[in-house]
Amino acid sequence: MKLLVVFACSLAMLSGCSAKKNVGANTQMLERRTTDQAEIDKDVETHIKEELRDDEQIRRFSHVNVNVYNGAALLTGEAMNEAIKSQVIEMVRIIKGVRMVHDNLIVDYPSDNLSRANDRRIAQNIRQALRQIHDLPNFDSALIKIVVEQSSVYLMGRVHRDEGTVVINVVRLDPDIRQLVTVFDYID
Repeated sequence: MKLLVVFACSLAMLSGCSAKKNVGANTQMLERRTTDQAEIDKDVETHIKEELRDDEQIRRFSHVNVNVYNGAALLTGEAMNEAIKSQVIEMVRIIKGVRMVHDNLIVDYPSDNLSRANDRRIAQNIRQALRQIHDLPNFDSALIKIVVEQSSVYLMGRVHRDEGTVVINVVRLDPDIRQLVTVFDYID
C-alpha cells in the first residue's frame, strides 16, 4: 500500500499554550487551546455548517465535512463539480474566525452510507490505537481530532513534534487507510 503523508503545519500560537482538562458529555479531554479559542472554533464550525446547509445548491450537490481547530478549517468530502467546490471554499474563507482553509474536497459524487460506515470504522480503530500510546509525557489521545473521509485520514491538534511523529507512526500502520494528512499546529 502506498501511503502519502502530507504535513500541513501551521504556525503555533504560543499564547495560551497551557494544557487544561475540560469535562463534558461523560468524557474528559486534555485541551491545549485556550478555552476562548476552543469556543470560537466551535462557533465558527457551527456557523460554517449552517451556511453550507442554507445553500440549496451546495446541500443538493455535495457532501462536505467541516472541522475547525485553532482557526484552521479542514474541508473534506465531495462536490459534484469544480464550481460547487469553489463555492464551498470561498464561502468558508470569508467567515470571521477562519484564519486558514485546508481544502481536501474532491470532485466526485457524494459518498454513500457504506463508505461513510467504513470511515467510521477506520476512525474508531485509530482512536483505539492512539489510546495505546503511554510513553509520551502529558499526551492524551483526546488531543488528536480524527477525521476520515473515503479512507483518507486527517489528524488535527496542537502537539509537540515528538508527539506528532509517534501519532503518525501509529496511524500509518492501519492497513485500511489510503492517505494520511496531518494538520497539526506544532507548539515546539
